[in-house]
Amino acid sequence: MTPAQHPEPAQHPEPARRPAAAPAAAPHDGAPLVELTSAAHELLRALAAAHGPLMFHQSGGCCDGSAPMCYPAGEFRTGGSDILLASLAVAGVAEPVPFWMSTSQYELWRHTRLIVDVVEGRGSGFSLEAPEGVRFLIRSRLV
Repeated sequence: MTPAQHPEPAQHPEPARRPAAAPAAAPHDGAPLVELTSAAHELLRALAAAHGPLMFHQSGGCCDGSAPMCYPAGEFRTGGSDILLASLAVAGVAEPVPFWMSTSQYELWRHTRLIVDVVEGRGSGFSLEAPEGVRFLIRSRLV
């Protein structure tokens, strides 16, 4: 038989993953939902130089799961139970750093402004900053 008699099997493309809708509006004063301290900016510049594009995910799980985890972009697979809260611009970093949060965690923190900071101490071994002796931490401000 010729190739024309054996058509290629039908290709079923993977459905496009759509991120969960971002929150409808920023807090009352129009400020962003997620901010970075100067220490977080500095650490993200160093991590991006070493690892390339980055992303954050905060799950609200036990242990370190309630802290923001920093990964190489795309290394943590987000899904329908995650919300993209912000794409954070970091001076000196070419690509914005997306900040994802689980929907259940967002429901608890939806009335706060999240501030990503850096503190001394060891956090999760999965987050990129772990070998640096520091960890990302969320501070919040009620809005």
